[in-house]
Amino acid sequence: MKRRTRRSLPASLTALVLLGAGVVTTISAVQHLTGDRPWLDITAIASALHSVQWTDQITLVAAAVVAVLGLVLVLAAVLPGAVTVLPLAGTPDSGITRSGYRSALRTAANDVDGVSAAEAAIGTRRVTVRATTARTHTEGLTDAVRAAVETRLDELAPSRRPAVVVKLRARREES
Repeated sequence: MKRRTRRSLPASLTALVLLGAGVVTTISAVQHLTGDRPWLDITAIASALHSVQWTDQITLVAAAVVAVLGLVLVLAAVLPGAVTVLPLAGTPDSGITRSGYRSALRTAANDVDGVSAAEAAIGTRRVTVRATTARTHTEGLTDAVRAAVETRLDELAPSRRPAVVVKLRARREES
């Protein structure tokens, strides 16, 4: 099970633009049918567009903007979003959220004696743990953090086991 993010922002923006165009078109058509003075004067718009040349600067800029916007919307629709629920080994419907996964690994690193703070970053193929210690002698602490995180990974049992990278920073106080 891999749940991906929804593309709600591009879809909402596209829907709002299309809704606005539809509302303006509908109001203009109703005003034309009832004989009222329309909001948009279609003949004025048509004559303004008729006088524009394809080689004009404004036409080229408008075409480029529309083309780029269309490409962005197509790519947002076609490319997959980020995985929000990471699959676990076992039943097909088992999974863990990215924040829960990151929190579990950060807690495992924080539980190591000598680590004062830890952060975990989850990539597609590796987990990077940044641990901070107040110790001046850090021999073996990196291995202890790696072992704790790997033990937690064994407990979680992700379907794809990431490599664990530990970066240790010692805060040394200056005298």
